Amino acid sequence: MDKNQPIGFIDSGVGGLTVVKEALKQLPNENIIYLGDTARCPYGPRPAEQVIAFTWEMTRFLLNKNIKMLVIACNTATAVALEEIKKTLSIPVIGVILPGSRAAIKATHTNQIGVIGTEGTIKSASYERVLQEKSPKAKILSLACPKFVPIVESNQFQTSVAKKIVAESLRYFEKQPVDTLILGCTHYPILRPLIQNVMGSKVKLIDSGAETVGEVSTLLDYFQMANTTLTTERSMTFYTTGSTKMFDQIAKEWLKENTISSKHIALGEEKS
Repeated sequence: MDKNQPIGFIDSGVGGLTVVKEALKQLPNENIIYLGDTARCPYGPRPAEQVIAFTWEMTRFLLNKNIKMLVIACNTATAVALEEIKKTLSIPVIGVILPGSRAAIKATHTNQIGVIGTEGTIKSASYERVLQEKSPKAKILSLACPKFVPIVESNQFQTSVAKKIVAESLRYFEKQPVDTLILGCTHYPILRPLIQNVMGSKVKLIDSGAETVGEVSTLLDYFQMANTTLTTERSMTFYTTGSTKMFDQIAKEWLKENTISSKHIALGEEKS
């Protein structure tokens, strides 16, 4: 295996860029390939079978790019497709639910843990299963926030409309107090300032995607796959199934990388 091979990241849209942002900090030597299926986002309302099929399409595309590790940077896809893909591929495959759950258990003082995510993630009860398995005393309060992803994908996350939607969506927690809240969708950290403002400064927000990069780093070392011989500037390649203009606008702003120029692809095609 060539340690210069890139790490692949897949997501339903731009949300996985929050994971890439953390990877840029923690893994400065690693080459990165990202694919966001923005044309078919959001995944949350879709049937599990369809999400699995879409996740496999993204996975096969990146396998053709010779990735050495796959990060499913999407909670919905992790919830329904991780185990199947993990068992099938010969390279390491990492999801975002387990790392986020571990971090929440470590952070909570009251064992009152909230989880917000897409309809698909919440319906799967994946966080509840992992959290209860790791911490039987934990009380889990889950809430689907289906309006959050469209706000981010349409680049409206800094608007008054976004502020209103976040406040209305999180009203549930006024009567269900938690001290720790898992952002169970990788789109949600882009809304973090608004979420924190509503929840209050005493509530610890857990970025499941950022926590995942710590696990990626550990596995790179464990499998002796870490790139320690980077002689030129690392490569970052971005693909989207939707608008490259919209993707680049969000990616440049979120990653603080002005040179990003994504490539449009239609899943299932051989060419990039």
